[in-house]
Amino acid sequence: MHENTKPTSDNVRALQWIGNALRVLDQRKLPGAVEFEDFDSALGVAEAIRSMRVRGAPAIGIAAAFGVVLAAGCRHAQNPGTWKERIGKDFEILAASRPTAVNLFWALDQMRNAIASGGDDPSSLLAVAQSIHEEDIAANHRMGELGAELLKGSSGVLTHCNTGSLATGGYGTALGVIRSAYPLGVRAVYACETRPWLQGARLTAWELDQDRIPATLIADSAAAWLMRSGSVQWVIVGADRIAANGDAANKIGTYSHAVNARHHGVKFMVVAPTSTIDWDTASGVEIEIEQRDRKELLSEYFHREDSVIDAWNPVFDVTPANLIDAIVTEKGVVLNPTTEKMKLLKGQS
Repeated sequence: MHENTKPTSDNVRALQWIGNALRVLDQRKLPGAVEFEDFDSALGVAEAIRSMRVRGAPAIGIAAAFGVVLAAGCRHAQNPGTWKERIGKDFEILAASRPTAVNLFWALDQMRNAIASGGDDPSSLLAVAQSIHEEDIAANHRMGELGAELLKGSSGVLTHCNTGSLATGGYGTALGVIRSAYPLGVRAVYACETRPWLQGARLTAWELDQDRIPATLIADSAAAWLMRSGSVQWVIVGADRIAANGDAANKIGTYSHAVNARHHGVKFMVVAPTSTIDWDTASGVEIEIEQRDRKELLSEYFHREDSVIDAWNPVFDVTPANLIDAIVTEKGVVLNPTTEKMKLLKGQS
């Protein structure tokens, strides 16, 4: 592929605080249109998450943190004396926007703690939300470095869904590893379409095009055949929730990639910040799997009331830890994860 070895750029920011609102890049319209929308309330931010204008576990958490900032400002303006009691409803609305992304609840806990330890003026909450955003970007760069180190000697990688700047504060998790590894010689980048929302075909391909990193798009069902060809040495994915034993929930289709990777001798890497680890969930069996509207799968013909055709539309699946070769976090790498090895990582958090 290309011989250019310059460091890759990082041109995309899907979330921007503009002083009195959260500006959101509407990912549903990419790549055909790059459109931003401003949200000035917690209810609006929750709807942006629920409707998948905002998606990706870290980005959902960051958006929720700014949603709390907006809620606090509104509640304080309505009644300065009772805003802390009244904001609980806003937390409930934000928490209900996506059930699987543990970063959402982690970020809300950070904001809840900031409210509890702060004074009566909610203005300091903005700095907390901005810190969550900035720390995510820094963590992604660190994970990029750690993951790229594991890829030494490899030439090809396969990724699923979108795990880049669109799904995070910036740079990305799994896609951040690819960004860091590309100048070091990992030049064969393959992206799965990721049905039914086509996050790979629409979003990952668009991000890589923005940063001029050549990539090849494949149908999800072509992944096993690609692995058999020997073109890829690693599958690299993100996660929406990682259990205490290393089981990882990610976009539907991830589990099948892990099974196929193990069969073909391809290594499997999960890249996620430690805020994605749910230490209170012992294993992936306990992870709630979100089901989305059957209409996302069914053509309009089958939407009629007398149709006998239904659809099963889980958004995520769970990859067991014994199929994962490495979990890469900003705190370090866990090889062949187990509960005991994950506990060592927890000690560094």
